[in-house]
Amino acid sequence: MGEVADSASGFEVAFLSAGQEVRRPLSEARSIAFERVEPVRSFPSFKGQRNFPGLWWSATSGRHVGFESWLERDHAMLLDFDPDVVEFTSQPFWLFWPGETRRRSHAPDWFARLRDGSAVVLDSRPAARIRERDAHAFEQTAAACRAVGWQYRLWHEPDPIRSANLRWLAGYRHPRHHIAEISEAVLEVFSIPAELMAGAGEIGDPIRVLPMVFHLLWKQVLSADLQFPLSEASIVAPGREYVGVGQS
Repeated sequence: MGEVADSASGFEVAFLSAGQEVRRPLSEARSIAFERVEPVRSFPSFKGQRNFPGLWWSATSGRHVGFESWLERDHAMLLDFDPDVVEFTSQPFWLFWPGETRRRSHAPDWFARLRDGSAVVLDSRPAARIRERDAHAFEQTAAACRAVGWQYRLWHEPDPIRSANLRWLAGYRHPRHHIAEISEAVLEVFSIPAELMAGAGEIGDPIRVLPMVFHLLWKQVLSADLQFPLSEASIVAPGREYVGVGQS
């Protein structure tokens, strides 16, 4: 604990609890469930704004998380799709550290709790839009995370094809798309890899069957190569091991 306190010296975190700001030394941060805190920043929407804020319904936690841009929305989707992530939230805390003339601050975009109990802090920023001030804030955030044993990731633009596929599958992430009797038939047909439409057609009306297939693809009970656009001829197979944010 002494080593953590030494390396975390100078850093503080501020977060919301019951609507009130609480400020603590970074050395105490490991005991706080940041994956469940309220966002320290709001997500306003107004006429003429250039960013695109909104709410993402997380199938992982069953609640909404905010985002400030379409890039952040796609990153929320990736966190939601990651089986290593058991809960995540946006804008979890303010991080403070000493500057040359005054204390500096940064609010990371995401905090994710992983299945093994560890944590990842993430920032979303297009690679071409990182200014010197931003880079310094990300470096300080990475240093703070190392001090308390968290991972840190700076995420840029995700692969466009994989993201497009996941946006489609995310439309079927809600549990309402799970129908037990169809699920059993889908798992039996695709226990041997088969083309998407051909396999669905073996079970029944594709209009009724495909939502179940897409739901199981989102859940990763089934798998497909998402590096190529999903199509009628996409090969669907039993789920395979997924390398998530905590293993990259």
